[in-house]
Amino acid sequence: MKFLVTITIFLIINFGALGIGSYLMGNGPQTEWYLGLNKAPWTPPGWVFGAAWTAIMICFSVYMAELYTVDKSTQVIVLFLVQVLLNIGWNFMFFNQHQVGIGLIIITLLSLLMLYFLVAFHSQLNLMSLLVAPYILWLFIATSLNFYVYAYN
Repeated sequence: MKFLVTITIFLIINFGALGIGSYLMGNGPQTEWYLGLNKAPWTPPGWVFGAAWTAIMICFSVYMAELYTVDKSTQVIVLFLVQVLLNIGWNFMFFNQHQVGIGLIIITLLSLLMLYFLVAFHSQLNLMSLLVAPYILWLFIATSLNFYVYAYN
């Protein structure tokens, strides 16, 4: 029961962060600015983003619940909170402020942070570490999309 409560807390925080990020980006993907950008040919349709983030945050919440169960260190909490802030910050900087270069820096840092989660805590979580793989994969795709916008606009 305690593990389910922990998962629920991480789900609330992670989906809350997505909600805040979505709020801060405004109508980002529907704005003239975004629609007028040269986007990568591999840019997925809009609905893919919602489906991907839903799956990613479910997996990541389970991962964080498991990690927090075995390691309640300040480091784990701080890294998790940095992830939340980077995730929210990217939406704001890219879509709201149109700061594509800063967005690229933020998403690169977020990607490196998620790789750190995978490597640093693998010995504690073993196969459960694979639950961050969808997040990392999606961040590599998103980083390539951000880089394309940065390079071609």
